[in-house]
Amino acid sequence: MESLLQAENISKRYGDKLLFENISLSIGEGQKIALVAKNGTGKTSLLNILAGVDSSDSGKLSRRRDVRIGYLPQEIELDAEKTVLDAVFVLENEITQTIRQYNDCLYSETHEVLPSLLDKMDALNAWDYESRIRQVLGKLDIHDLDKKVGTLSGGQKKRVALAGLLICEPQLLILDEPTNQLDLNVIEWLEDYLSSANITIFMVTHDRYFLDRICDTIIELDDGKTYTYAGNYTYYVEKRAERIENLQANIERAQNLMRTEQEWIRRMPKARSHKAKYRIDEFENLKARASQRIDNRKLELDVANQRLGKKIIDIYNVSKSFGSQKIVEDFSYKVSRGEKIGIVGHNGVGKTTFLNLITGNLAPDSGHIEVGQTVKFAYYTQEGIIFNDDDKPIDIVRKISDDVKLRDGKSFSASGLLNYFMFTGDMQYTLVRKLSGGEKRRLYLCTVLMQQPNVLIMDEPTNDLDITTLQVLEEYLTMIDATVIIVSHDRFFMDKIVDHIFVFEGGGRIADFPGNYTQFRDSREYARYMESIAPKDTKPVAAEPRKQVQQSAPKKKLSYNEQREYDMLEKEIEELNAKRTAMEDELNSGKLSSFEIAAKSSEYSQLIDTIDAKEMRWLELAEMVE
Repeated sequence: MESLLQAENISKRYGDKLLFENISLSIGEGQKIALVAKNGTGKTSLLNILAGVDSSDSGKLSRRRDVRIGYLPQEIELDAEKTVLDAVFVLENEITQTIRQYNDCLYSETHEVLPSLLDKMDALNAWDYESRIRQVLGKLDIHDLDKKVGTLSGGQKKRVALAGLLICEPQLLILDEPTNQLDLNVIEWLEDYLSSANITIFMVTHDRYFLDRICDTIIELDDGKTYTYAGNYTYYVEKRAERIENLQANIERAQNLMRTEQEWIRRMPKARSHKAKYRIDEFENLKARASQRIDNRKLELDVANQRLGKKIIDIYNVSKSFGSQKIVEDFSYKVSRGEKIGIVGHNGVGKTTFLNLITGNLAPDSGHIEVGQTVKFAYYTQEGIIFNDDDKPIDIVRKISDDVKLRDGKSFSASGLLNYFMFTGDMQYTLVRKLSGGEKRRLYLCTVLMQQPNVLIMDEPTNDLDITTLQVLEEYLTMIDATVIIVSHDRFFMDKIVDHIFVFEGGGRIADFPGNYTQFRDSREYARYMESIAPKDTKPVAAEPRKQVQQSAPKKKLSYNEQREYDMLEKEIEELNAKRTAMEDELNSGKLSSFEIAAKSSEYSQLIDTIDAKEMRWLELAEMVE
């Protein structure tokens, strides 16, 4: 297998924090690799280095000379003033570079490089680039291509950037949390596309179903070392458990042997032979092995939530709209004690608005919501909270409570909860400014859970959390008997936690499905849901056949934009002539009044002028390609 990219002994620091040291890895052509590691270990920094947008402090990075790399970072930057279509057109990739070079060459005085540029345009299928953009954007559920980028949501911007990557067909695709902020139907389309595409992938994601169905290799970064597993996520979980079990056995053997060696050293004669010195050196190595620690908690928290009465949340005929957009229409439901409800629906359908209605942050337009007197809410929002950079995790959590009460009457300290969520030892006293984005989200999670709610509301809690934290959160949520309502795009997480689902179909309609996400996905209701969210009155735009483009393109004297205009004019003239025929039939029908005839005649005259202008332009371009 030929290597597309190799990293040898690369290291990176962030301030005084060592992210990773002497990391080596190789990405072979055709491999689909996922990097798995805890928050704060430098996953994003490593991706930036591999993608060439940052450099390592030491070590060597080598890429195959001709490799095309596409990178999707977590933070998407697009020009807010451009339309969706133009935003994809200006994304820097080999195709757009070639189109610009081709246009520049046409308008320059020398055309020596024109033949090679024409060959490159053909090789990259650049002639039908716009059609491919429209097709891929449609698959990613972006249909209004004239919309300004500045009006898009974060998820929509991510889809636009993703479309730009997929269209230019890179040989190596580097993805940083590609499923964040995406709708479930878009995630599943992307999953199908990447699993079948002939492309090399290196990615970081917390979406375990996504990992399982795409990746053939998992690289784990643990305690500064890398471990490679030749299989998908399920295989990795199994083999990692074996590795941890073997490591634990080795540590125990080292600890037993160390006790024997300690006794020998205590009794060792003062006159030290060469053999004795060697044995002392080996003892130091043994002590290092015996002192290893494995973070493999088996801790159960039987949390004593505040007493919850019979009435939890009763929703009566609630409706809510923003302008003409219906969010909820005439919805009623009684939430029961201990229920774990998942909420799914495409971006912008109103899932967060629904949570704000439940928590009283928004008032319904009609209907009402009754919350039981014993209900104690805690609300984990997408935005989170902004911490003071000079605060420490332990102080932040203690401001909420010193401990968590357990059902057996005992308590669990604030420090213990932080430790449970992997803020161990010195990390609890580290300044917030030194924490990674994922570590700050984990700290925010601790502040919410420390409130010991009996009704927990969570809006996309899995975003920016690593897989280890997700596993801990899943354990926690399955142990507590609180009522939980969750919005999440993480299918694995939803399957593990929820017992039924509210399906937001759009237009204010909410369906209640008894089961988890996979059960919903396999049901008849899923087909009805997919039909309900399909764009109305939108015809799919198929890519123009390559043959047709080549029939026009070989004439080759047009710029790229002129070629696009030439191809479009024939269609436009045909449509305008059809409109002219219909208008002539109407004028000759004898059914119009004199006033209507005058108005239609004026409109007809303008139409004829438009057709004449477009036909003249078409002839002008046609002469250039002859």
